[in-house]
Amino acid sequence: MTDSVTQAAPVAANPAAQKLADWLARFETALAAQDIPAALALFDADCYWRDLVSFTWNLKTLEGREQIAEMLGACLAETRPGQWRTEEEADATDADGITSGWFTFETALARGRGYVRLRNGLCWTLLTTMTELKGHEEKKGRNRIKGAEHGIHPGRKSWLELRQQEEAELGYTQQPYVLIIGGGQGGIGLGARLRRLGVPTLIIDKHERPGDAWRKRYKSLCLHDPVWYDHLPYLPFPDDWPVFCPKDKIGDWLEAYTKIMELNYWSSTECVNAEQDPATGAWTVNVKRKGEPVTLRPTQVVFALGMSGVPNIPKIPGQDIFKGEQQHSSQHQGGAAYNGKKVVVIGSNNSAHDICAALWEHGADVTMLQRTSTHIAPSDSLMKLALGGLYSEDAVEKGMTTYKADLTFASVPFRIMHTFHIPVYEQMKKDNAEFYGRLEQAGFMLDFGDDGSGLFMKYLRRGSGYYIDVGASELVANGSIKLKSRVGIECLTENGVLMKDGTELPADLVVYATGYGSMNGWVAKLVSQEVADKVGKCWGLGSDTTKDPGPWEGELRNMWKPTQVQNLWFHGGNLHQSRHYSQYVALQLKARYEGMATPVYGLQEVHHKG
Repeated sequence: MTDSVTQAAPVAANPAAQKLADWLARFETALAAQDIPAALALFDADCYWRDLVSFTWNLKTLEGREQIAEMLGACLAETRPGQWRTEEEADATDADGITSGWFTFETALARGRGYVRLRNGLCWTLLTTMTELKGHEEKKGRNRIKGAEHGIHPGRKSWLELRQQEEAELGYTQQPYVLIIGGGQGGIGLGARLRRLGVPTLIIDKHERPGDAWRKRYKSLCLHDPVWYDHLPYLPFPDDWPVFCPKDKIGDWLEAYTKIMELNYWSSTECVNAEQDPATGAWTVNVKRKGEPVTLRPTQVVFALGMSGVPNIPKIPGQDIFKGEQQHSSQHQGGAAYNGKKVVVIGSNNSAHDICAALWEHGADVTMLQRTSTHIAPSDSLMKLALGGLYSEDAVEKGMTTYKADLTFASVPFRIMHTFHIPVYEQMKKDNAEFYGRLEQAGFMLDFGDDGSGLFMKYLRRGSGYYIDVGASELVANGSIKLKSRVGIECLTENGVLMKDGTELPADLVVYATGYGSMNGWVAKLVSQEVADKVGKCWGLGSDTTKDPGPWEGELRNMWKPTQVQNLWFHGGNLHQSRHYSQYVALQLKARYEGMATPVYGLQEVHHKG
């Protein structure tokens, strides 16, 4: 911290780093003097400041000087930032009129790291993130615990005895401060962060073993994202791990991770209901653990049940008279039982394609029923054009770490992120023109998003509408997977699916690959509809594109940050998001556990209930 004028320290050899150091010095001087006009003068007229917890105790993007001024006016005096220093100066760049690079800083309570882009010497985008709380750092590196107690200690307990005691007491004679509902990768990764911070945490999951949420999916399921994108916190995958990991291998990794990271994890435990004390904000959560009722009384509850809510199963006339099987994609176990059978898969996104391909491989006569257009991104093109610069073996060999990649990705404000993606998908369209042409000739309804920004923006805006092609699209293009599109469903008959054009698709099985509702659907189910409505819709940016109604939110709704319901949190997303944002959820919870003041700036308003 400093209260005096800061001189920019000379930065060796890299002119871009020196430009950044000069800007940071001026910025530090203005903030130390609480001179908000002077600070604003360092920002471009078109500017963005994305703060992850460090200033706002929130995930908040300020757009334009006016919003930045309002935030500084509310937060600067208490935050008391200082010690703004360039970091990894060799990585600073000066290209296409943009100077960018890394820096570190401190606040009254925490240390942080960030990334800045300057345009004509003024700040265009600024990322500030909290990395650790002062006095509550993780016990790692030189601060790691000793483990062994040398000397003579009568009655001492071994590590195993202490661990067994903790497991026996937590949830019974000792209550967790944090209860995480959902023990998939999101809940496990967050649990590991909280464990390292010393926050008493319990994870519950309905499945028999950690990783079962993966094991119990259809046989052919693999990760569609590459290995460099999918590491868990603290424990990266081994360097011989497959690029696209099979589901059972992921399941085994998650199970091993819970043991290695010493997580308190109750399997075969289902949440029955939860109720919050309006006076204290604490929770009473009734669960069944291996059939036995247990009442838990945590202070904080985190829903970590994936990025989606309960399965969406459309209501179609005739579902009660159809004589075959009906399954949601989450219930589908694979194609082995359907050799020679006729199957209709309703949907055309990731799960629909995977399931259709697996059914075809097992000899089923399968028809994909496409209701709306879908973005197709060939896996090789996606890795080369969209992910390769940050998440690839080439990136690793050039010195890119997972942490730096995550922060670089996070440094692009959502408001302008689509402009970074549009050229990527324009190139993808050119590179795969013949492939896309054959798909459309087969009748497939293809899109690249409302504004041509492709897969990831669709994912952020609506969490659906795309397929990362690992082979199924070729089966659609060549007719191996039959396709029915551009016509609605009339009803189910006893033996198939009747379309509005009068054609009937015979079926022994109908699979509803129709996605999931908003995560607040779990709150409605386990707490109440009233509380779910108070939380509002989860996910989406308010981009006013298909399935993402406005107004503009600036951040993903309700994810990884305080909600309108005190002590209720949502954590999820893909493996990359679960890893990256778990750090900020954990720091917010740790601060509250330690009784720190956490005044939230810009608490999200609720515009949509679900």
